[in-house]
Amino acid sequence: MADGVGGWGMRFLLWLGLPLLALLGLGLGVPDVAAAWRAKSGGGTAGTFTALHERCSRNCVWHGDFVPDGGGTPRHDVVVYDGPDRLTQGATVAARDTGARRGVFAARGGDTWLLFTGLAAAGVLAPIGWVVLLVRAMTNRRRITPGPGAAGHPVSRG
Repeated sequence: MADGVGGWGMRFLLWLGLPLLALLGLGLGVPDVAAAWRAKSGGGTAGTFTALHERCSRNCVWHGDFVPDGGGTPRHDVVVYDGPDRLTQGATVAARDTGARRGVFAARGGDTWLLFTGLAAAGVLAPIGWVVLLVRAMTNRRRITPGPGAAGHPVSRG
């Protein structure tokens, strides 16, 4: 067993893991990282989020409507990031709309900005790591050639 677990694991990381991480990070993190940082610094439009229904899969997320203070266009069926732990249907939360695609941020703040930042960083760094691993794999493959009379066993040249 020449490859071992390390060989299989490295091939998985090279061909599937890093590209998948790049797609997830670029698709989920990058579009909303600026909005999350605006919310962290208190930017955006202040308003009120009203919890209408909760959707649960691995974790539960409240969906509802956001109405800006002082008028403006409300947003419907959005999530509230960094909302209180015990939210109930019909409850309201002070929130900020900073332009995130799926939701608004609770005005009390939280650490969702870390999640978006981490996803965005992974989305940017994963393709770089993938290219580095590809280059190293190609370089290592060129160094290894079958030795004379070795019946296909690789021998290092250098």
